[in-house]
Amino acid sequence: MATAPKITPPPPEHARAESHKWLVALAVMLGATLEVLDTSIVNVALPHMQGSFSASVDEITWVLTSYLVANGVMIPLTGWISARYGRKRYFMASVIVFIFASGLCGAAQTLTQMVIFRLMQGAAGAAMIPSSQAILMETFPPAEQGLAMAMWGVGLMAAPVLGPTLGGWITDNWNWRWNFYINLPIGTIAAVMVYWFVHDPAYLRARRGVSRQIDYVGIACLFFGLGLLQIVLDRGQRSDWFSTGWVCYFTAGSIAAIAILIWHELRFPDPILDLTILKIPVFNISVITVMAMVMILYGTNLLNPLFLQDLMGYDAWRAGLAVAPRGVGTLVTMLFVGQMSRRGFDMRPLVGVGFAMVAYATWMMGHWDLDVGTYALAIPIVLSGAGSGFIFPTLSATTLSCVEKERMGYASSLYNMMRNTGSAIGISLVTNLLNSLEQKHQSYLVDHVSIFDAWRLSEQGARMPGAPTFNYAQELATNQRQGLGMLYHTVQSQASLLAYNDIYRLLAILGALFIPSFLMLKKTAGRAPAGH
Repeated sequence: MATAPKITPPPPEHARAESHKWLVALAVMLGATLEVLDTSIVNVALPHMQGSFSASVDEITWVLTSYLVANGVMIPLTGWISARYGRKRYFMASVIVFIFASGLCGAAQTLTQMVIFRLMQGAAGAAMIPSSQAILMETFPPAEQGLAMAMWGVGLMAAPVLGPTLGGWITDNWNWRWNFYINLPIGTIAAVMVYWFVHDPAYLRARRGVSRQIDYVGIACLFFGLGLLQIVLDRGQRSDWFSTGWVCYFTAGSIAAIAILIWHELRFPDPILDLTILKIPVFNISVITVMAMVMILYGTNLLNPLFLQDLMGYDAWRAGLAVAPRGVGTLVTMLFVGQMSRRGFDMRPLVGVGFAMVAYATWMMGHWDLDVGTYALAIPIVLSGAGSGFIFPTLSATTLSCVEKERMGYASSLYNMMRNTGSAIGISLVTNLLNSLEQKHQSYLVDHVSIFDAWRLSEQGARMPGAPTFNYAQELATNQRQGLGMLYHTVQSQASLLAYNDIYRLLAILGALFIPSFLMLKKTAGRAPAGH
């Protein structure tokens, strides 16, 4: 009789991971979503926090800056710390410290305390995104990695959209402190699930505890290089950039520290950053592409609420509801991407489709005026979210699948460091452009619009919140000062509108330039390996 072929069972840890893979996905997604949510949910509460701490506008923004700086510095350290102490252990510690810091933020009595606790919160939350990506890529088989990235991305893409809306509702109905307290129950659930369901792979357990030399020079250069860069990008606009001494010194220090970091990391035996990953062409292309995408995404996420509140007269709650449909578009396309990837389709063309949708959506936003209706607002916002949903999971799977598992943590850290830097550059660039273009258009209008030419602009100016409708010539005859004030208000609103239009169109052009990028990506069809 012919003997039956011997079937080798999968390793126990792999079988355990397979049986709990969706619980693993939910656990790490909860933690990562909390981290992203806290970058935006606090924004709408800043005026209330300003009153509680008796702080100026410039002082209260350190609540945001401190979080972003700590987060940006710690993200690239994630792979090195995980390899040294274990990914599960580091993820658990990050969630617990994040919960503890959130409680302290909610109980803070002074601005100094708040900034210190936000530094703790940002440093703890930094590990959640790169670690969760690496955990998912190791937990799910190749045929389902695209689906895993899509489901994980739903939470991360929805968080920045829902953050201002949720934060506004909590602040108005409860208290700004509850924007931090809500992290406690959700974070506790995430920590318990990580403890029960997430396990380190064998290669990480083998490396854990092995005595290796600590890269003190690399850590110091990373802290100074990225920390100073984040401060310059976040606060440089308020100080008129390089006309201020500290911006010049911080920029020079950041460049010097990053240059030393690169030189040192390529020579150190156990570096905190594995820069040899940058020798992989597909990784570099994916990083450049995702940086362009986050610049567009965070740029529009910044512009849309400002446009609705400053020019259209929306309050924070209504503005949040207006941009919320972006999350619907993202959800639909990410679910579609996940199912298509699971069935083995080549996902690369979807990146081109996504950039085309994002470019078209932002071009439509560039034609908004002060008469724009609800329908005209919603269509490009939904399209923009849908396009993002096509791009991000495909790029994440492409980037992390081109490196071996032993370097997955380092690759995820490097990828997210560049993504985080791209978002900071995008926000800083859009803020700077908005101010400079407003001044440029205002100067042009003042030079070319006479007092009686305001007839042409008065209709749109009158639609501004609180702007009365009247005949300029008649008003000037009775009250010249009031007429000049109204003219200035009208010209200022028109200058702001033109500035927003220009930036939306520039972002659209950037998106269009990256449509062909999918041709240079590695195929990410979800094929399972033989014998899987």
